[in-house]
Amino acid sequence: MILRLSFLPLYVSSFILLSCSAAPKKNPPLVAPFDARKELNRIQIDSAAGADKRAQQRLRKLIQTHPKSDVADDATIQLARIYLKQQNFEQCYQTYMSLIESDVFSPNEAEALLGASKCLHRLGRIDESLALTQRGLNIPGLNPSFKLEFHKHRYQLLISTGDRIEALYSIAFIYQNDPKVEVRSSALARVTELVNLLLNENDLLKVIEDSRLGVARAQAAFRLGLLRLRQKDFDSARSHFASAADWGSGTPLKVRAENYVRQIDSRRRVEANTIGAVLPLTGRHASIAQRTLRGLQLGLGVYGSNRSGLKLSVVDSEGTPDGARRAVERLVVEDSAIAIVGSLLSRTATSVATKAEELGIPSIGLSQKAGLTGIGNYVFRNAITSEMQVRELVRVAMDQLGMKRFAILYPNDAYGVEFANLFWDEVLARGGTVAGVQIYNSKETDFRGPIKRLVGTFYLEDRRSEYTSRLKDWYKKQKKISSRQIPPDDLLPPVVDFDAIFIPDTPKAAGQIAPMLAYQGINNVRLMGTNIWNSQEFIRRGERNVQNAIFVDSNMTAEAAFRNSKFFREFVSAFGEEPGLFEAQSYEVGLILRHTLSNGERTRVGVAQALAALDQVEGITGPISMTNQREIARPLTPFIVKNNAIVTWNASLEEPYPQIQSGKSANKKSLKK
Repeated sequence: MILRLSFLPLYVSSFILLSCSAAPKKNPPLVAPFDARKELNRIQIDSAAGADKRAQQRLRKLIQTHPKSDVADDATIQLARIYLKQQNFEQCYQTYMSLIESDVFSPNEAEALLGASKCLHRLGRIDESLALTQRGLNIPGLNPSFKLEFHKHRYQLLISTGDRIEALYSIAFIYQNDPKVEVRSSALARVTELVNLLLNENDLLKVIEDSRLGVARAQAAFRLGLLRLRQKDFDSARSHFASAADWGSGTPLKVRAENYVRQIDSRRRVEANTIGAVLPLTGRHASIAQRTLRGLQLGLGVYGSNRSGLKLSVVDSEGTPDGARRAVERLVVEDSAIAIVGSLLSRTATSVATKAEELGIPSIGLSQKAGLTGIGNYVFRNAITSEMQVRELVRVAMDQLGMKRFAILYPNDAYGVEFANLFWDEVLARGGTVAGVQIYNSKETDFRGPIKRLVGTFYLEDRRSEYTSRLKDWYKKQKKISSRQIPPDDLLPPVVDFDAIFIPDTPKAAGQIAPMLAYQGINNVRLMGTNIWNSQEFIRRGERNVQNAIFVDSNMTAEAAFRNSKFFREFVSAFGEEPGLFEAQSYEVGLILRHTLSNGERTRVGVAQALAALDQVEGITGPISMTNQREIARPLTPFIVKNNAIVTWNASLEEPYPQIQSGKSANKKSLKK
């Protein structure tokens, strides 16, 4: 942007800038006659009225008549502005440069350099444009407004050349010196983007050593702090966060950096008898969280006949990733917990595990979230994971039931996509075939469309010749056809070239899908699902349409040993109700932590090592061990719906199913991401 001084005469601007732009080695301008100044003012009026062509001619004549004068200097600036407005960048550049290269001192040199640089930029001459900005910034006593404009233009040039460090200097200068709040806010966002996305570790180290870089140093130090934290170099991380807090004064980064300093300092403070828990105590999952909490309290010895003296600090995750992260921070900083239990939900499990790993506190998750323990060596889990379920379900289907071809019908939510991907991969790994895949909206209530797409009866044009043939046959069979009579919409039979349909969704959704499958003529196909089908709601909603459906789940709570266990008796005594799987899993986590701490572990590192080596510790119905993937080993059992009841599957419950005729499914959508 070229700075303009409204409609003040140019000689006024000359006096304003004169004291700021001393240029020795150049001759002072001659003072032009009064009539020349008067003529320049009239030309300015013409130009303001849009008579640029006439103004150009008069300006050139004025410059020729009074060369090396103050009027010629201002006339040159005015002429260059007209060329710029006309986007005649080459002529504009030449005009500005005539003033810059003159042996006469010009108080308008800063504007000329900035304007010439912008013209070169538009002409694609980036290096020359950059050189002029540097020359402008070197003007002694440069006006602060011009200095700001040089940096704004320079930032654009440096970004285009990939000079990230110099670009940071310019954008940091803009942040520190522009009086406009919106400009400062935008500049800070660009600093953050540059540091977080474009700088490598060596760049970051250069930035924090350069005091010119202001707020960019704070961003670089903060990012280095995060890097060192992931590397478990806590002393270095604390030093960088402290620097970020110091250099980031007045920015939101200061608060975040100070929070990390407190978190790192809290690592040195550990209450060896305090266990933390992160649970969704409010919201739609609150009832499950309360059941889980009761099991954990009993396992730790907070309740029950054999008290342990352990303290349990529970923080609500609010069911959100941010809430889960804050909960872990609070348990570490305020409660100095030695270990953390949680989270239950897939959407918060990663946040809990990542933050706990970052702060070096062991966490035991209760979520099925795929890949959770891969986050780090401090992350453990006691849950029936999606991988476990899919692996056992496909094994039973292919090895025990002889199935080879499968379809997948799944919702477009995180749960559905995760299970669908895992199922597809497992089938292919075992040499099976996925014959059809169809996604549907997670809020869907009418499953006719997704099912018809799956079996090739939705898009008639894909089977046009077959449809035309069947339509002719239908008309031939009609004894009398009225104008109101229309062909049925089920002329095309479904293409069912699969043995089973995998539906990773709730009992409510499955209970709506099952009768629609039958209605669409898809019979003698096995329904397969996940352990959330293990409820009477699934049978109540699906009725006869879900008979012979199979899934896998833990059989622990169905075993006689479970009801005869000490845990079962104490739970009923303490809480007045019978426990289920959620209570049992959290109870075992409590037992494991109690066992670990009773053996004398008093550090977070020691607890993590003890958990990784866990082997044959007595659980509710048998010994508990930890796998190499830091997962508590748990056998799964296949279940089948038979005679309106969920029972353990065995081969004697199977009925003969007709062989599936091979064919082509009309819709083979890929869900791989």
